Amino acid sequence: MQELQLSDWLPTTNKEVKIRGWEELDVILFSGDAYVDHPSFGPAVIGRILESYGLRIAIVPQPNVNDNLQDFVKMGRPKLFFGITGGCMDPMISNYNANKKKRDKDAYTPNGEIGFRPDYATSVYSKILKEKFPDVPVLIGGIEASLRRVTHYDYWSDKLLPTILETSKADMLVYGMGEQPLREVVRLLQKGVPFSSITTIKQTAVLLDKDARIPKNANWEDVEIKSHKVCLNDKKAYASNFKVIEQESNKLAARRIFQKVGDKMLMINPPYPTMTEAEIDASFDLPYTRLPHPKYNKRGAIPAFEMIKTSINIHRGCFGGCSFCTISAHQGKFIASRSKESVLREVDKVANMPDFKGYLSDIGGPSANMYQMKGKVQSICDKCVAPSCISPVICSNLDTSHKPLTELYQAVDKHPKIKKSFIGSGIRHDMLVPEFNKNADPKELDAYTEEVMTKHISGRLKVAPEHTSDPVLKLMRKPSFSYFHKFKERFDKINIKNKLNLQLIPYFISNHPACEQEDMANLAAETKDLGFQLEQVQGFTPTPMTVATVIYYSGYHPYTLKKVNTPKSRKEKDDQHKFFFWYKDENKAWIKKTLNKLGREDLLKRLLPEKEESWRKNKPGKTKNTFNDAVPFNQRKKKATFASKGKETAIEDTKKPSVSKFKYKKKRRK
Repeated sequence: MQELQLSDWLPTTNKEVKIRGWEELDVILFSGDAYVDHPSFGPAVIGRILESYGLRIAIVPQPNVNDNLQDFVKMGRPKLFFGITGGCMDPMISNYNANKKKRDKDAYTPNGEIGFRPDYATSVYSKILKEKFPDVPVLIGGIEASLRRVTHYDYWSDKLLPTILETSKADMLVYGMGEQPLREVVRLLQKGVPFSSITTIKQTAVLLDKDARIPKNANWEDVEIKSHKVCLNDKKAYASNFKVIEQESNKLAARRIFQKVGDKMLMINPPYPTMTEAEIDASFDLPYTRLPHPKYNKRGAIPAFEMIKTSINIHRGCFGGCSFCTISAHQGKFIASRSKESVLREVDKVANMPDFKGYLSDIGGPSANMYQMKGKVQSICDKCVAPSCISPVICSNLDTSHKPLTELYQAVDKHPKIKKSFIGSGIRHDMLVPEFNKNADPKELDAYTEEVMTKHISGRLKVAPEHTSDPVLKLMRKPSFSYFHKFKERFDKINIKNKLNLQLIPYFISNHPACEQEDMANLAAETKDLGFQLEQVQGFTPTPMTVATVIYYSGYHPYTLKKVNTPKSRKEKDDQHKFFFWYKDENKAWIKKTLNKLGREDLLKRLLPEKEESWRKNKPGKTKNTFNDAVPFNQRKKKATFASKGKETAIEDTKKPSVSKFKYKKKRRK
């Protein structure tokens, strides 16, 4: 492999600009993340995309906002515009946990150090740049800008905030995946069109002054949602906005959205069609070094990079539409898949990295098993306004064949330097159940499941049923928990057939809208019956641009405008959590009192039976009996610990707390 030079990265200092022989820059990017030149890191993708258009690009990662602001002026004035992103995560998620406590690590900073990313980073950076360079256009994008493009609830300030265009004073917002709109922005700027005149590009938003003329577009219909002022005074009106926003974000022939913000008018143009295979291939095939910038060599490893440096992203988008998840809001519900050839080219690059040991950590995407899935008849998809393609049932027009994905795995494993390729991304287990995925070939589903279990996981398979209560699951846009049982049966058969000792790890969310104490008690009972002793469960965190967050703030479901109860106080949340810890002595009296009060003696008998029980925990044990309740505990003495990088969730399957633990910290919520 050819030795890399400093000039192989986008420049981050004036010295690096001079190495390239440049006198001026076209675009300067500011990012809340450290600079990792890798296709999984948004700032790098945008930088390389702009570079591919022939522009001279520099990036200022994690500029200091606590000194004389030298970082914001050191690179000078760009010819075209400043570009800003808060990073690969919303900065408030990066900086705080679900309890609004400061995190002690930042995964996107060398050595995980904190303090290098301000709260609301996009707005902070933008306001500084507008103050320093008032006549230079500022374009914002990334997940923070994308999900805060309209009036939104901010959990950390507990306030309803206007579009980030207002708080940041930026000139333009690019939402979703930025490759397509940026290409058009650059094309027009290079033709000499003033930035202020660029207002009709798809997948962008601008804030028009009260006297500004509304640009005309004969191909677009318009829709106006409730103003920011109305939303502040009427929670139901705020909730009603979201149905329009979500539906128009995923339509091919979407309407242009308008919203009054003070005396200005927010204009959100319709999205681009889903990227073609050639377009997404072109994005991944750019000349990334796939490494952090050398400036960080002495500061320590960047945790987020360490987690994905040997992983391959094979698609974008997710058609699950889960009500608590922001993936479809940012990446879209339609799947943009890379070609097999593009994936294999990246595999080859990874395999030839100097420190590669032969193991790919992940071949996946937002959900691992959605590769190349799309509508059988595109014209049906073009008219569809459903936020999910698989809830409440799998759309009959959706091609859910897992064959292309199985073949892709097999092609990757044929590479001479690949010892094993793992699937680290979450798998939609419901799509592997014939009773739910009725149009699929059951043999094909089993073939995929067996391929994954025998060749692509080590120790455990993570899935996310999320809850056991049907009303909660319906609101989550997740299928009945009965399909988890059915998947587990198929998992067990394959486990036994192939003499594997694999662990099935389910994930759950507590304190979700519509979840009552009774629901949590049932979840605890259901998982106990399955042999799981839950140690930690991910608490619901309201993030902008989700159905669940709208309900959390407003109390209304945006599609029905019916009232929905949500646990919000610290006491309500703690009480729900207590049911998970039914096995702890300090909780037993409270659980008995609460369930008796609710009239749920049936759940009480399951959780805390009067007679001392020999509770059978779920553990791999002997292969022939794996996940079989008949396995006696005296045969389960071997200690096993599995750990993985990520966040929030752990599960214990032990007879006693000291015997053995199966832990998994969740990489990404589906």
